[in-house]
Amino acid sequence: MPSLRGLPPAQRPRADGACHDADMLPMPTPLKILPDNTGATATADPVRALATLVDYLRPRGGEDEEAPVRRFRAVLDVLEHDAARAAALRSHIQTLLNTRQLVGFFADSGVLPVTGFFTELGRIVTDRLLPDLPDAQDLRGVMREVFHEPGDWRWLKRLPPELPARLWRALARGDGEGAMPLQHALDQMLEALLVLGYRIGGLDVAAEFGSLGTEFAGYAASFRGLAGSTQRFVDSQRSHAPHDSKELQVMAAQCSEVLQRAHRMALRRGTSLRMTYTLRRTEQSLHRLLDLAQLVDVAGEAAQGRPVRVRLQTVQHLAALVHEALIADSQRRSVSTHLDRGLAMLALRVTDNAAKTGEHYIAESRSAYFGMWRSAMGAGLIIGVMAPVKSFAGQLPGSLAFHALMNCLIYGGGFVLIYMLHFTVATKQPAMTAQTIAGYLGQAEKGRLADLDRVVDLVAGVVRTQVAAILGNVVLAVPTAIALFVAWHGLFGAPPVDTGKAGSMLSQLDIASWALVYAGFAGVFLFLSGVISGYFDNKASYTRIGERIARLRWLNWLLGSRRAGATGEYIEQNLGGLAGNFLFGCMLGTAGTVGIILGLPIDVRHITLSAANVGYAWAAYGFDLPWQTLAWAALGVALIGFMNLTVSFLLALRMALRARGVSLKQKGEFRRRLWLRLRTAPATFFSARGLE
Repeated sequence: MPSLRGLPPAQRPRADGACHDADMLPMPTPLKILPDNTGATATADPVRALATLVDYLRPRGGEDEEAPVRRFRAVLDVLEHDAARAAALRSHIQTLLNTRQLVGFFADSGVLPVTGFFTELGRIVTDRLLPDLPDAQDLRGVMREVFHEPGDWRWLKRLPPELPARLWRALARGDGEGAMPLQHALDQMLEALLVLGYRIGGLDVAAEFGSLGTEFAGYAASFRGLAGSTQRFVDSQRSHAPHDSKELQVMAAQCSEVLQRAHRMALRRGTSLRMTYTLRRTEQSLHRLLDLAQLVDVAGEAAQGRPVRVRLQTVQHLAALVHEALIADSQRRSVSTHLDRGLAMLALRVTDNAAKTGEHYIAESRSAYFGMWRSAMGAGLIIGVMAPVKSFAGQLPGSLAFHALMNCLIYGGGFVLIYMLHFTVATKQPAMTAQTIAGYLGQAEKGRLADLDRVVDLVAGVVRTQVAAILGNVVLAVPTAIALFVAWHGLFGAPPVDTGKAGSMLSQLDIASWALVYAGFAGVFLFLSGVISGYFDNKASYTRIGERIARLRWLNWLLGSRRAGATGEYIEQNLGGLAGNFLFGCMLGTAGTVGIILGLPIDVRHITLSAANVGYAWAAYGFDLPWQTLAWAALGVALIGFMNLTVSFLLALRMALRARGVSLKQKGEFRRRLWLRLRTAPATFFSARGLE
């Protein structure tokens, strides 16, 4: 019977093989899972033995997140007190390491593949529908058989770092036959180093750097030089006089510095998905190359003909590298993880552009606050015109496609006009200001109160400015719609819409119907318009579209070189705003038509357009509506606005926080400080009092 000293009483098996812990009753104990060195278990298939062990560790439905950690600790307690079982498990792992190809595991696990972003995404989706056949002679294929569940990376990631290190120490202990020979593994690490070194040297960084400016023209030589340093390091390790990796580390540090400069330049000049992918892949390869070189350094010399034995000082490095590689290889089957990682830098660039725009939507002085009122009233005037024009266009004969096109032109043209006149639509603010808040929160160092208080001030300014913009939009949208109705009636002797159409307008604001759901759809479109704006701003900067427009021969002939240059500069500076506003109008204009075609409840409700419709309908009824009807319509408009703003703000904030890697600790402290401000000084969120 193996020694059970050190095991908690709840984990010691009873005579009948059951377990004291009620949560563990349906599970076998570690003693039944772990192999020993007797009988059939000594000659069992190592892949099957490891898969059985991982199946035991893997969380089951209804368990808390700490269940795999508790079971891992129970396994470690047994291995540390049962030499027979530790030796058997060590033998299985040793068999795998000595009989499988390890180069791919060390060089490729956790590194973006060369195939590219969309090709890799297609592979992941295809693999979900029709699983690939793993290579039984490659360690990566074996590990996919052992960690066969797509979500295994989640519980592996939650394991404390000291637990994998304890596992390797338990397996590597002992002298003579008890140690774990790893000569083959170290040889494979050296091969993986060569693969990584020449891969980095052969990456097409020169072509990508060319778009960042002439100052990056000579840096490709650093990456090619890294390949030579890697070759010299590997050759020295295979000789009788190995050298350390100092030269390799210096070259890798130079390459890493160049990549960081390229990232910073890309934030200013724009980036592409291909550049993002190439830079990210190069960074990952550099990181893995340094990890392997450090592990080879710590392991010491590999004498010819003599097995290299794992030393205690190598355990921490080996455990960390293997654990990281296992997590990364399991994540390679996750669509969400691939999308998150592949688009991380591009999302940061998009949100960075939106954040710069969002700063213009935050009034932090009295003049800016009342300037927002004026700007919002200008937008309300134009939207007040858009609402009846759209209603009139809806009465024209034509197909669904015709009416959708007319709606796109009316809404899109109106929002573009508002943008070009520097007016403000209240619902366009949240998607932009959320990026600004996330940017400041991401810069708050370690949750310092001074930094977080600055973010709270920013949120107060956002809410205060938002209230001003909403009221400014509505205050002028309603009377403008009424004035247009009265003018039409006076000019043509008949109302532009009858009471039946007016009643339909009011019913669209009924919160007991689908109005709030449709307002949520509009919030999603508002969020998407912010993303579109950031994307086109990035595209204009990255492709230097202004300079290219200025070179158009026909434009120079038509306007002259000076005006052509000014036109190109204006488009480059404003392409995101123009595209985002026009496409937002297109989304509003086509949503209802798409809903009709698909037979689904899809439509939109926008606060300012809805407010204008209230004024239009009130005038159609001769200003003779019960106050209860007007109050119910006003409540509908208010809740529609709340849904517009909340949905767009939360979606934009979520995207921005993920792109900037804001920690849970920062978020928690920020929420606490925000709630404190709301309790102690609520007026700062709603009025200009105290502003200079």
